[in-house]
Amino acid sequence: MVLSEIWIYPIKSLAGIRLTEAQVEEKGLQYDRRWMIVDENNRFLTQREYPKMAMLKVAINESGLIILSRVETDNLVHVPFQAISAIPVNVTVWDDQVEALTVSDEVDKWLSEQLSLNVKLVIMPESSERKADPRYAKNNENVSFADGFPFLLISQASLDHLNEQLETPIVMQRFRPNFVVTGTNPHAEDDWKSIQIGGLFFDIVKPCARCVLTTIDPETAEKGKEPLKTLATYRRVNNKILFGQNVVTRQDGLIKEGDQISLLE
Repeated sequence: MVLSEIWIYPIKSLAGIRLTEAQVEEKGLQYDRRWMIVDENNRFLTQREYPKMAMLKVAINESGLIILSRVETDNLVHVPFQAISAIPVNVTVWDDQVEALTVSDEVDKWLSEQLSLNVKLVIMPESSERKADPRYAKNNENVSFADGFPFLLISQASLDHLNEQLETPIVMQRFRPNFVVTGTNPHAEDDWKSIQIGGLFFDIVKPCARCVLTTIDPETAEKGKEPLKTLATYRRVNNKILFGQNVVTRQDGLIKEGDQISLLE
């Protein structure tokens, strides 16, 4: 089994970035979901309510992030790694209240224009704590602005099996994984407890319940019924549609595309 793809989503609910290697941290991969767009009430925004967010791409360089419009490719804004305005705010992610910092007035203005909403971008400082669900966490882990857990793993075989049943195949990016694994049977990851990727050890903590975000085309922001309609026929458990596994790490370190994956007893 091999780690075939590594993805980060620096700004929650905007497009992802594929990496050849990544630094593993307690809260998730370095830079993954460390930024988030919030509304006037400091509540998080996602494509579930605002599919238009899919039309914003993200790139990364030495000084920070770049957010680009898919429609106007020369229309972009720079997001520095270090917050400029740096006003402390308490933001809401699902049921959590989290300490964050505003980033920059320029970025807020650009995003507000793109989304036709009054929004601002916030960053999670290293000192901020947000605990993963204690019912499933292994060591009181903290998590970034991700929905619930630091990492999401999906096998390529699971997607291939789904695509065999769809009229129009979909890309893995619908499911926003961090780790894609090749060399398995479909949904083999359902039965995993602990794994080793390269030299690092990870624990599989719970299946990922999927929502309407998966029905939004990441390239066009168009919304449909798939893949949830088909997944509901064979991946529904207790009224939840499960696809992929949530993961926590036992230690920090570097992983690389092509790393061998092995199951631990």
